[in-house]
Amino acid sequence: MSLFLSKLWLRMSAFAATFLGMKRRALESYESMVAIDPSDIPARVTVGNLRMELGDAAGAADAFTKLLEHKPDHAESWFNLGYVQEQRENLADAERCFRRAVELEATLDRAWYGLALVLIRNGQLTEAVHALEKNIKLQPFSPYGYYQLAMTQHHLGDSDAAWRTYEQLKNFEPRYAATLKRDLENTRPRSRPQQSPPSASETGKEALPAST
Repeated sequence: MSLFLSKLWLRMSAFAATFLGMKRRALESYESMVAIDPSDIPARVTVGNLRMELGDAAGAADAFTKLLEHKPDHAESWFNLGYVQEQRENLADAERCFRRAVELEATLDRAWYGLALVLIRNGQLTEAVHALEKNIKLQPFSPYGYYQLAMTQHHLGDSDAAWRTYEQLKNFEPRYAATLKRDLENTRPRSRPQQSPPSASETGKEALPAST
């Protein structure tokens, strides 16, 4: 059977398995596609994403690392690898990956957001503000960036900036702004920047999921 027909059959099998919710079967098909054609970047991306969905973070990290060996300038995969490393608590690696993603594609808003969350967790709040400002400029109607920006400004002691960010959020997402208002009013600013504000999970928003 030709390479084209082999891949076509595997792709059809993968689509069918995905449709039926059989993620492990779909993963096997995509891994077979990669085995016969290592240059198939979409299949490699899907392998990484499926492994993450199946709870195999180490396998996902390995899949994205191998993908980047084939295509080192693939910004989306640097973002995905950063997300996986953050979930594994490998914050230094996550930061490195997110930084590489935005170096390659400065308009990748999710990578700016992911970088900001890592910087917040590391207590690098001033840098996190910069990353969040990039994120909301690129994604002006997503409430999560505004929330994190306001809370980070709050923890840096810049109350005026935090409330200005709140007003911006209130203009298009008043319900989410109400949550932010409550947290600004009831959270004491950190006295020292190296202490990070509440994590993304504490605010009800984790890092953006890896794209498929």
